[in-house]
Amino acid sequence: MGQPVIIQIENIYYPILAIVGVPANLLTIIILSRGKCGLSKCITGYLVAMAVADLMVLIFDIILYEINDAYFPYSFLNYTPICSLNIALCYSFIDCSVWLTVAFTFDRFVAICNQTFRTKYCREKTAAVVIAVVSFISVLENVPLYFVYEPREIIDNIAWSCYVKTSSYTSPIWIAFLWLETILTPFAPFVLIVLLNALTIRHIVMANRVRSGLRANNSGGNRNDSEMENRRKSIILLLAISGNFILLWVLNFIVNICVLFTDTQFMESNYNDSFTIAEKSGYMLICLSTCTNTFIYAVSQSKFREEFKIVIKRPLAHITKLIE
Repeated sequence: MGQPVIIQIENIYYPILAIVGVPANLLTIIILSRGKCGLSKCITGYLVAMAVADLMVLIFDIILYEINDAYFPYSFLNYTPICSLNIALCYSFIDCSVWLTVAFTFDRFVAICNQTFRTKYCREKTAAVVIAVVSFISVLENVPLYFVYEPREIIDNIAWSCYVKTSSYTSPIWIAFLWLETILTPFAPFVLIVLLNALTIRHIVMANRVRSGLRANNSGGNRNDSEMENRRKSIILLLAISGNFILLWVLNFIVNICVLFTDTQFMESNYNDSFTIAEKSGYMLICLSTCTNTFIYAVSQSKFREEFKIVIKRPLAHITKLIE
């Protein structure tokens, strides 16, 4: 009997995601680190950190877990202790990516809406501290996940693969932990990103109306306003990143809510069950978010596109010279 359709899709989807996502994030890190995209060091710091977190998700989750489990099911990476550690690290990097998106959104909110606090908060040093704190808390928060899993099977006294312990769904401690996990990711990020974006857009719209009125009175409104153009570019980048997060996380959010309020469980082995299909589809969308930011930058930032061409052309030029 053949594999379930959702598994067949995963076996094709994850390798393609790795092939596209790993180079995309590496290029993003290189391009942004050059500091020639017209972005402040503060913004650059957040975007580079987000790309690094996404790259780690691709390596530990997509390559070392999903692809390995599909094509090398009995490699040493599938020993239960290693598998449990890998899953804990996967969720740590996912949480880190999510909360760095929140941190970036808050930074842009402060920069646009609070000119007084902006000079103190929107700095490279502050960004570095925030990134370090978010990374540390993301790892610390997911340490208990290592103890949630038990062997899916035991062969020759060796524990293979990972399966969520049944007791995790009845133990008050684990139920509380599951609630905390759902609140921290993705419920709180959802609320914070939507709220901060709403306040930021409201401030920009009001400020632009006032500025347009003043310019119309002073100069007839015929000249281009560079300040308004910069605000427009900032809001496009902000909304693209935030909107991408909300769109790709919404199904996973619904799945988490269902687990909390119904008798359904995570990681069921019935792959024809509608909930299991929704769970796996939601996770595939989360994984997709690890490589979409590169394309967002390419579409919304002209200088990023220019740097992308430069970074690609240089090694090609060297290769051409060697061939000649």
